[in-house]
Amino acid sequence: MEIKYWAATDVGRKRAQNEDNFLIDKGLNLFLVADGMGGHASGEVASSMAVHTIREVIFNTRDLIESFDEEDPGAHIEISTLLEYAVHSACAEIFYKAQQEPEKRGMGTTVVCLLVVGRRGFIAYVGDSRIYLLRNGVVYPLTEDHSLMNELIRSGRVNPEEFAGSPYASFKNAMTRAVGVHEHVEVDILDFEVLPGDAFLLCSDGLYEYLEGSEIASSLALSEIEEIPGRFIDLANSRGGKDNITALVVQIARAEGKPGRAAELNFTIDTLRRLPLMRQLSYQQLCKVMAIARMRPFERGELISREGEVGGQLSVVLEGDVRLGRRGREVATIHAGNHFGEMDLIDTGARYFTSSGLSDGRLLVIERRDFYEILHRDPQLAVRLLWNLTHDLSKRVHETTDALLQARAQLDGDGEIEPPVQSLEIELTEVTVVKHPGKKGTSAEKADEIEEIEVGDLVED
Repeated sequence: MEIKYWAATDVGRKRAQNEDNFLIDKGLNLFLVADGMGGHASGEVASSMAVHTIREVIFNTRDLIESFDEEDPGAHIEISTLLEYAVHSACAEIFYKAQQEPEKRGMGTTVVCLLVVGRRGFIAYVGDSRIYLLRNGVVYPLTEDHSLMNELIRSGRVNPEEFAGSPYASFKNAMTRAVGVHEHVEVDILDFEVLPGDAFLLCSDGLYEYLEGSEIASSLALSEIEEIPGRFIDLANSRGGKDNITALVVQIARAEGKPGRAAELNFTIDTLRRLPLMRQLSYQQLCKVMAIARMRPFERGELISREGEVGGQLSVVLEGDVRLGRRGREVATIHAGNHFGEMDLIDTGARYFTSSGLSDGRLLVIERRDFYEILHRDPQLAVRLLWNLTHDLSKRVHETTDALLQARAQLDGDGEIEPPVQSLEIELTEVTVVKHPGKKGTSAEKADEIEEIEVGDLVED
């Protein structure tokens, strides 16, 4: 896979020093951007230490990259763990240096890291620097800011349009996570498929605050990659340049005659987005779900699963139709774009239905053990998935109750014996999320306000 890249950084029009740093290792296909903070040149020290320490850790364990098997789920975990460990190592190095040199105490940095291994991309990030993906003319953010502003907006406390006039406006640049401020930091990881024609922008907040999605798309699509970072920097400076500006662009060469895979991935993402379980998930979160799913083809008349057997899978029908039956009787037909087996994600008992193919088709299958792993690794995604699941099950209970009451009314009208029917309701009153040892979120009361984050030490950029 041919990869082109180019980067540039600029001090901007308001700052005296440039505390941004970037690093490219073409042998590893490793790309890094860091935005330092701390004053007295400490921010520059932190960002420089971060990119070089991360690169050194990955280089010293490059045998994992060289032996990477795309078909082995364990290999994906190994690379993700390697990136996480590299960022943790950088965090500890920066923190210890600050303890030894009192004038540097409190220094830290953001980090965004892209590692391309074969046809996979691995991202690690902390802070509010970002990575954007341009795919088929559409720009997708692949990172989510670890900032107070984003946490307040995401939790529903403040609308994005109202933030500037809110009591929190003075904390716009405060971050909830940074590398090196403390000895340890929580790192977000993303594993996804890289396609021919993809383009990436890694940048600091000094750039993206001045950009619209259409401007990112039009610039990333340019063929002369050496011109793109400079265009971005000129644009940011022309609109104020109040911070340091860094742009690192990566382009994956197009493959002639192979446009189908991008369309297939987009269809799969769109199908997942329509599922009640995946409601309101971001593109980044849907990519995380895709990373744990596997494709399973089936044929007409093929037995997919049997009632009474041990379950453990959620199946999304991407193509074709699936028949659900119980005790030899047909119960329902599942068409493309719908799913079955969601109870298997939480119920360790036997399957309730038998499923078989009514036509040739394909399933996207998510195993229970992988579902639990993603819940463990990503508390924010866990809250959304579990809330959606509870909401969906509650809706089904109400529908079942209504059907039973209707059946009872019909029996009453015919003079039959009234069957005992009890209306059931499920009401979610509290959700507690353990983000990581020693910290937990608070309860949530409604779907669009599902999590309030306890923000401890905030770091001013």
